[in-house]
Amino acid sequence: MEVICLLVSMVFLVLALAISIFAFKYSSHSAKNLPPGSLGWPIFGETLDFLFGKPEKFVSDRMKRYSSDIFKTKILGEETAVICGPGGHKFLFSNEQKLFTAFRPHAMQKIFRSYQAAAPAQIPREAESKILRSPGFLKPEALVRYLGKMDSITQLHMQTYWEGKDEVKAFALAKTLTLSLACRFFLGSDDPERIARLVSNFDDMTLGMHSIPLNVYGTTFYRANKAAAAIRKELRIIIDEKRADMSKGAQVQDILCHMILATDPSGKHMAEAEIADKIMGLLVAGYSTVATAMTFFMKNVGERPDIYAKILAEQIEVAADKKAGELLDWNDIQKMKYSWNVMHEVMRLTPPLQGTFREALTDFTYAGYTIPKGWKIYWTVSTTNKDPQYFPDPEKFDPSRYDDEKVFPPFTFVPFGGGPRMCPGKEYARLAILTFVHNVVKRFRWEVAFPAEKIAGDMMPTPEKGLPIRLQSRQAERFAYF
Repeated sequence: MEVICLLVSMVFLVLALAISIFAFKYSSHSAKNLPPGSLGWPIFGETLDFLFGKPEKFVSDRMKRYSSDIFKTKILGEETAVICGPGGHKFLFSNEQKLFTAFRPHAMQKIFRSYQAAAPAQIPREAESKILRSPGFLKPEALVRYLGKMDSITQLHMQTYWEGKDEVKAFALAKTLTLSLACRFFLGSDDPERIARLVSNFDDMTLGMHSIPLNVYGTTFYRANKAAAAIRKELRIIIDEKRADMSKGAQVQDILCHMILATDPSGKHMAEAEIADKIMGLLVAGYSTVATAMTFFMKNVGERPDIYAKILAEQIEVAADKKAGELLDWNDIQKMKYSWNVMHEVMRLTPPLQGTFREALTDFTYAGYTIPKGWKIYWTVSTTNKDPQYFPDPEKFDPSRYDDEKVFPPFTFVPFGGGPRMCPGKEYARLAILTFVHNVVKRFRWEVAFPAEKIAGDMMPTPEKGLPIRLQSRQAERFAYF
C-alpha cells in the first residue's frame, strides 16, 4: 500500500513539475510577439492531433482558425511555427542557412544518428553533401548514363511481378521496384534476395521516422528502431563486400564507393556505422516517396480511363521511335510531357511527403510576428496545394492545369521544395517515375479494386489495403502497334 501511495505521489510530482516548466517557458515567451495559435498540452503539445488527425487537416484547420500566414503549435516535442502560403514558401527557400537550418525530429535523429555515440568525429554535413555533388551523381548528365539500367530493371520487375497476374497490390510492388532501383544506384547492388529482406524493414522504419520516440515494445518507434538495426547490419555486410571488391581493383561507380573513400580535412575516413546510416537515409529518400507517387499514379489513372488514353497515346509515340529491345534515353523522357503533368497532379492531391522541419538560427520576424531562436519551423506543401485561388476546383484531378505552368503564381506549386534545400533527388525521381509509367502503361490497362479504399498514414500517405488493382494485359493491342 505504501508503495502504491509513493508511486501516486511521484506521478503527481512529475506532473506538477512538468506543468511548472511549461508555465515558465510559456511566460518567458509571452514577452515576445509570438504568432497566434496554441502550444497544447504540457509535454505532448498538439502532437496527437498532428499525427493521428492527419498533418494536412491539422494545418488547414489552424490556418482557418488563427492565420493563413503563420501560427504556432507544439509538435513532436518542439515549439514550432508553421509558415504558410506562397509567401511562406518564398521566405523559407530564400533564408536557408541564414535564418534557419535543417532539423530532424527526435525519432529520426535516434534512428539515423546512432553512430554519433560510437564515432564522435564525423564528416561535417557540408562535406557530406559534397559527396553527392562532386561526382555529380544526381545531376541529369550523370543520371542519363543510369537511365538504360533503370529501364531494364523496371522491365524485369514487370516481367517478374506483374505479367500473368489478374490482380496485384500496387503499393507493395512499387516499393519493391523503387528499392531495387535505389540499391542499384546507391549501392551498386541488385541482389533480389537482399532487396526482399530490406523491403519489410524499410516499411517499419519509415513509419517510425515521425513517431513519438518511445522505445517500448509494441510501439511504432520500437519497431522502427528494430528495423533500422536490421538494415544497418545488412548495410555493413554490403560495405565490407564493397571494400573487398575495391581492394581488388573494382571501379568506383556508386555513391557507396565514394563514401568509403571520403575523408574529413584531417584525412580521416568515415566510420563504417556512419556510412551505413548515411546510406540508409539516401535509400529512404529514393524509396518511400517515389513509391508513394507511383502508387497514387496507379490509383488516379486507374479511375480515369480518359487520362489513361492520353498517357497511352504519348507512350506509344515514344515507343514507336525505338528499335526492338532499345532502352529509354534522355530524349524519350523529354517527350513525356503529358505523363509528367499527370504526375504533378498526383503529387498535388497526394503529396508523397507532407512536410519537413527546420530550426531557427536566430530570432526572426515574419508577417509581423517574432519566432525565437531554437524554435522549429514546419514547412508543408499542403498550405497551397488545395487553395482554390491557385487551383480552381482543387479536389478535381485535372492534369491540364499544367499545360501552361506560367499561370501559377510563383511558389504556389513546389512539390520538391526550393532554394538551396530543393530535393537533390528531383531528377532521379522524375526518371524513375516516368520509366515506370512508360513500362506499366505499355503493358496493361487496370482498374482500382476498391475505389473508396481508406488512405492511412500521417506524414506519408498509405493505402490501407495496399491498393489492389485488376490488370488487363495489352498484349494483343501491342502487336497492333509494334
